[in-house]
Amino acid sequence: MTQLSPFFTGFALSLGLIVAIGAQNAFVLRQGLRREHVGPVVAFCALTDLVLIGAGVAGLGGLLGAAPRLLFWLSLGGAAFLGWYGLSALRRALGAERLVAQAGGAGLTRSGALARVAGFTLLNPHVYLDTVLLVGSVGAAQPAGAQPAFVLGAGAASLIWFAALGYGARFLAPLFAKPRAWRLLDLVVGGMMLVLAAGLVRGL
Repeated sequence: MTQLSPFFTGFALSLGLIVAIGAQNAFVLRQGLRREHVGPVVAFCALTDLVLIGAGVAGLGGLLGAAPRLLFWLSLGGAAFLGWYGLSALRRALGAERLVAQAGGAGLTRSGALARVAGFTLLNPHVYLDTVLLVGSVGAAQPAGAQPAFVLGAGAASLIWFAALGYGARFLAPLFAKPRAWRLLDLVVGGMMLVLAAGLVRGL
């Protein structure tokens, strides 16, 4: 049982961060609607998250070993960001924001699709804040033996989400076209982020 908690902590944290409305998710959904290069696009998104999260956990873990007091400030900063993120999601739930993906338009080559998803992913500064800093700080705070399980949990959440979004797009598109569905999703994400923030504060 010792490996289950870090795994599901990483899973819940990663899932809560990546399901927010954004250009990357809209593009994956668009490719899924077109059934066009879905596998490579999903693999790129999931592997990028896994590499960035692993780098964040490994790098911050080394820093924490050299400066244990840094853990307090990382945890405090992570809790503050999670609290803000959770409240922002709950605020969005009161609005009518929705993800829009068009099934029409010109098709893309495989290299074109990968170049575009790379832009949506790597040129977004929030991906580094989310994966390297935020998820990395929470993962680095786990016991050394639990960190691999945390990274695997976070990576599994990314893979499951992007695969569901890409391959299940034809089923998900009518649902996500309704603002009510995104409101419900934001309510769940907001609640999850606030619970994780509270957990970090209790651990200080």
